[in-house]
Amino acid sequence: MEVKRDILWRVYLCFLGIVALSLVVLGKVVYIQRVQGSYWKGLSDSLHQKFIELDAERGTIYSEDSSMLSTSIPYFNIYIDFGADGLREKNGKRFFENLDSLSGCLATLFGDGSAAAYKKILQKGYKTVDRYYELQSNVSFEKYQKLRDFPLVRQGRNKSGFIAEVNNKRLNPFGLLANRTIGLARANAQNVGIERTYDTLLKGETGRRLVRYIAGGAYIPVEGYEIESENGKDIVTTIDVNIQDIVENALQKELIENEAEHGTCIVMEVATGKIKAIANLGRQSDGSYWEDLNYAIRATEPGSTFKLATLLSLLEDKKVSLDETLNLEGGHWKIANRTVYDAEPHDNRLFTVKQAFEISSNVGMAKLAVAHYSNNPGQFIDHLRKLHLDRPTGIDLAGEANPLIVTPRSRTWSATALPWMAFGYSVLISPLQTLTLYNAVANNGRMMKPYLVSAIQENGTRIKETRPTAIVEKICSDETLRQLRDCLNGVCQEQGGTAAKLFKDAFYNVAGKTGTALVANKGRGYADHIYQSSFVGYFPAAAPKYTCIVVIKNKPFAKNYLGAKVAGPVFREVADHLMSASVEQGLNYADSAGPVNPNALIASVPAATPNPQAAGQRTVPDVKGMGLKDALYALERMDLKVAVRGSGRVRSQSLEPGSPLQRRETILIQLD
Repeated sequence: MEVKRDILWRVYLCFLGIVALSLVVLGKVVYIQRVQGSYWKGLSDSLHQKFIELDAERGTIYSEDSSMLSTSIPYFNIYIDFGADGLREKNGKRFFENLDSLSGCLATLFGDGSAAAYKKILQKGYKTVDRYYELQSNVSFEKYQKLRDFPLVRQGRNKSGFIAEVNNKRLNPFGLLANRTIGLARANAQNVGIERTYDTLLKGETGRRLVRYIAGGAYIPVEGYEIESENGKDIVTTIDVNIQDIVENALQKELIENEAEHGTCIVMEVATGKIKAIANLGRQSDGSYWEDLNYAIRATEPGSTFKLATLLSLLEDKKVSLDETLNLEGGHWKIANRTVYDAEPHDNRLFTVKQAFEISSNVGMAKLAVAHYSNNPGQFIDHLRKLHLDRPTGIDLAGEANPLIVTPRSRTWSATALPWMAFGYSVLISPLQTLTLYNAVANNGRMMKPYLVSAIQENGTRIKETRPTAIVEKICSDETLRQLRDCLNGVCQEQGGTAAKLFKDAFYNVAGKTGTALVANKGRGYADHIYQSSFVGYFPAAAPKYTCIVVIKNKPFAKNYLGAKVAGPVFREVADHLMSASVEQGLNYADSAGPVNPNALIASVPAATPNPQAAGQRTVPDVKGMGLKDALYALERMDLKVAVRGSGRVRSQSLEPGSPLQRRETILIQLD
């Protein structure tokens, strides 16, 4: 009996324990659900949801006349959430009612399958309740607009399950033109050019979107939980697309003819320092040329174009006068066991300082520098510093190289440093620095800071403008300036001047300087006889409007390498086009070389762009009434170069809709 009671007591005790434990568990369940429910639900969501960044629409880069140089075009990835509540309500009534018509529309729009094939895809997705089925990728804005009006899709995301994710692709409508300067906006590499310099303004502010992860690691957006991105600002450059086109074509033609390694050409507006055009072309492995590096801001030994700085120093310090004579030693002069050579031998007679400059005598400049600065080379170097040749120009373009000016304190200083500096060796400066110096001479001694961006705008309104800035108010006295201009005129106009033949039949006058420099070939030194040809000057000489520099690095052992014969023709072609345009507009210059017939002049100038080739039966599309991006897409896909003016929708277009399409033809669209 006692045993039975003992067993029962233990059973009752266990039962009570189980009841108590059940009550505790039940209480904990109630507590978790009622009290801590929101906490655990939030924790669960945090493991399956997260915020992702939404890139802002990158700003557009424009030329000075509002032509679009770089812009972002939207492309769309289309997904379907077959588990959307609105799509599956009433046993999918909405889905099945629109299935046939939707399938037909998709087949017509994308053209990659029949209506039956699309119907099969949609049915399979609905059956498997695929929450994030990728229907199409990289859909153009034009097609996306049509898609939004399709059956079922037009009912909205909740009822149709259709999800559109936008991706922006960067597009340069003018292709090669100023490509390196405008730059590249790249996802997996550092940006270059203006795209890099003004990246923080162009890229805008990123937004955020809440997404929920589903099976397979995919995720879908959670509607209503999105922070909009702030679009980037637009950049208005100083580039003139017409001048840029002229420069690019003239440079490319000369590079191809000489099989040169690379070249650059820059056009600057004298009064302001605005860069109107900048071309940088390098030879590719297949023999073609592309804007691969920004040679305009890379430092090299300038050669004879540097003689202007030497002459300025001598004249400003009143060391010499232009009519003073010197012996050029027949074109070769020995100093400190090295020999200075001129490009060509000279008559055995005395030359004036002006003549020595005009024939670009290395011996003349070296002898003058040694005679007047050997006891105090710092005096000469101080002039170079005053001309800002020892520092970058500060142009609004990332990657400008630091120049190198050796001094007596430099480890590389030697007895030959000064004479070699006098004619452009033992120094490293960029073509842009050389251009800035010559532009100062053209601008009555006022050295302007070169710049590429004239304004920043937001929603079509300018919020910041760049004003012309003087680096140096006066680089030298008026007397020195007058003498420098006489010498530069003489190079291009006087008999014996290195560029006299180049401009003898020009209807306008040019002032400038040729340059030819032997440059090293990496580890091989000077053994390959690679020459850098250059020409820099301004026009028209009496009332300068533009300053231009051309620098071309030739192939090894090139037979044609003198600055007047390689770089000079590029300068001449650019100047011819710009001066002809001025004559056509009715502008007259005091130094024009006699009466001018505008029609004859324009006819004599080679076309700036190659003759277009017929493109089959394709015709110019009608984009009137379209928004800018729709119009740009429609025209670009037809291989047209697009110039844009104004804002809003397209009011007119320069090429008649339906007219025969010419390859790479330029079309101007006016927006309002």
